[in-house]
Amino acid sequence: MTIFEMLLRVGTGVGLGAVIGFERQFRARMAGLRTNALVAVGATLFVLLSAHGFGGLTTSGDADPTRVAAQIVSGIGFLGAGVILRDGLNVRGLNTAATLWCSAAVGSLAGAGLYAIAASGTAVVVGVNVVLRPLGRVVDRRPEAGDETPARYAFQAVTRDATEAHVRALLVQSLNRTDFRLLSVLSTDREDRTVEVRAELVGDQRDDAQMEAAVSRLSLEPSVSSVRWEAVPA
Repeated sequence: MTIFEMLLRVGTGVGLGAVIGFERQFRARMAGLRTNALVAVGATLFVLLSAHGFGGLTTSGDADPTRVAAQIVSGIGFLGAGVILRDGLNVRGLNTAATLWCSAAVGSLAGAGLYAIAASGTAVVVGVNVVLRPLGRVVDRRPEAGDETPARYAFQAVTRDATEAHVRALLVQSLNRTDFRLLSVLSTDREDRTVEVRAELVGDQRDDAQMEAAVSRLSLEPSVSSVRWEAVPA
């Protein structure tokens, strides 16, 4: 195999992984564009290594490329377990973990040179995440346990003028720990020489517990005189 063909497979793996990750990033999931692209290209590199990296190192000629592919499946299982979180009675991150697993499969196909199947698999993964989402809400018998209606939040914190930059950075850091996508951050001077820092967020579903957690973290800052959040119409 030529260097060009190897690079083509690597490029295909990272490109298709990025396509899958774009949908995840757009929905503000934990594993987004970079994570899925890295998982896919990592699987591609491992497949290339197993198929072409040990040819001259073994005397028996019994190198089995399928062994590395099998280990990729197992390894991604551990990575996926890291994005599965339990929140009370609900479990979040299962779909993200499954998507990472699919990204590894797409990368493995690209590493094996099966471009058409890899592209088709990418289309199926993105289609399942996009098309089956509204269908899942229709057939859900317990909407209160899995409501994914888009939600928008406004987050406000009031601090002294001298500590505005510090509090603004803390607010962004606290909100980035949530599953919501940060849309904007605006600082406004008030008449009492304080500054109001306001942030807007959007996500796939309402989750007040995450907002309360962000409020709790920011309220520990001595320079913050008040902090609040509210849900606004999406």
